[in-house]
Amino acid sequence: MNVRMARRPRRRLISTAAVTATTALGLVGLSACSSSDAADGKNGGNGAQLDVVASFYPMQYLAEQIGGGHVSVRNLTEPGQEPHDLEVSAKQRAQLEDSDVAVYLKGLQPSVDEAIDQSGISTKVDAASLTSLEKHGSEVGGHAEEHDDHGHDHGDEGGTDPHIWLDPVKYTEVAEGVGKALEKADPDHAADYKKNTAALVEKLDALNTNFEDGLRNTDTKVFITTHAAFGYLAERYGLTEEAISGLDPESEPSAARVKDLQKMAKADGVTTVFYETLVSDKTAKTLAGDAKLKTDVLDPIEGITEKSKGDDYLQVMESNLAALQKALGAK
Repeated sequence: MNVRMARRPRRRLISTAAVTATTALGLVGLSACSSSDAADGKNGGNGAQLDVVASFYPMQYLAEQIGGGHVSVRNLTEPGQEPHDLEVSAKQRAQLEDSDVAVYLKGLQPSVDEAIDQSGISTKVDAASLTSLEKHGSEVGGHAEEHDDHGHDHGDEGGTDPHIWLDPVKYTEVAEGVGKALEKADPDHAADYKKNTAALVEKLDALNTNFEDGLRNTDTKVFITTHAAFGYLAERYGLTEEAISGLDPESEPSAARVKDLQKMAKADGVTTVFYETLVSDKTAKTLAGDAKLKTDVLDPIEGITEKSKGDDYLQVMESNLAALQKALGAK
């Protein structure tokens, strides 16, 4: 969009003088391109942007919503990429070193945890430290079985579940913590970060209310998923999540597990087996076919793609609510 961008491959901070000079030249497109432009300077300041690295989409969403025009956000996880499987590249490690803030969720992506721990980045915001994490399992054969998620434990804290962003209340707690971290990292724009955080919290509160009202009166409280990602959501709204297996969502469920779920589905009035957008629906269809059940999408929102039922976190969560209401027989 302008010549200066071509000469500066790395996104750095935009000085007030540069903005003034460019405006004088009539390049009105600068503001739209500022997140990709760069100038020297660190840690915000008047007329400058804070360089933020997010580990995956839910962290990117918070940084962008709260940071607004004062931040330039890069996501380490590409759209459509399964975040659990991310291996941080040498280029991404270099980008971390050149950033002001990292927003991540410790325990979800081991490669990211290691890279951020080893980096010299000044502000490291671990979402897992901003709310309480819990252990979630599935009742299999009458006892709780902790799930291995995509080949990894659910975090490194004795099998804790990292999927806190799927609970609007816990996600709100994380949002508030991210807001405070940005205020500290860039005090010149603290008032804007406070304002943006408050606006986001209001939206998340409304989302929580929609889930509470929408799932209060249903025919059944049990739902089946391929991926054990919805433990926090289920607990928040009085539901029970049954995951097909604790392994990769694309793996075949055991015959014993399929039989158990068939019995449970019949006993609890389950109508639907949910799968997600970033992995194959083969496992869900295997069980659904055997049990004569329907299939539908329940999105763990680990990334936004063209297949996502919505353009951002809030829209996809509303789509998830509609899918749950339909499957559970909401009144």
